[in-house]
Amino acid sequence: MTQHSVTHSTLLVRLRDAGDGGAWREFLDRYGALIRGFCARRGLQAADIEDVCQDVLMSLTKAMGTFEYDPARGLFRSYLKTVVVHAISKRLCQKPASAGLSEAPDPSEGEEPWELEWRQYHFRRAMQVIDSEFSESDRRAFRLYGVEGRPAQEVATLLGVSVDSVYQAKSRVLRRLSRVIDEQVREEG
Repeated sequence: MTQHSVTHSTLLVRLRDAGDGGAWREFLDRYGALIRGFCARRGLQAADIEDVCQDVLMSLTKAMGTFEYDPARGLFRSYLKTVVVHAISKRLCQKPASAGLSEAPDPSEGEEPWELEWRQYHFRRAMQVIDSEFSESDRRAFRLYGVEGRPAQEVATLLGVSVDSVYQAKSRVLRRLSRVIDEQVREEG
């Protein structure tokens, strides 16, 4: 795969060693955008988002020493969401009421934004694979036609290819994208 070559469960085992800087960098590479995106959806400002990321890492550093991942007991993504929501709550409770922030979020209120951010996180990760496996022309055709929804004829003209080539590129990329996302979801639970 790409930079995310370490399996999810292997990474979780490596995180038990708080001194394994490589594992923590891998974790942040893998989940940093997810955490930041969720915080932004919850209305946090950039400085608060970075503070929440640090709080999440601190909480996980403390918890991972004895953490045993058991998918039968629950999904890691649910555990991570709980840690992130707690860090957001803690951050918002530290803000003065005059800062215009609402009260601490209810963890159940974050389910839809978390799921949306989780799907986008997997899409972004999968697109890294797509970027390494497909030609620039195929990627552009997919983005313009498949993602942005521009008319196939317009995309074909813009790229100097046939309309059929646009359809085929979208189909190939979408098929591979679906497989990559399925693999990621199975790996991470």
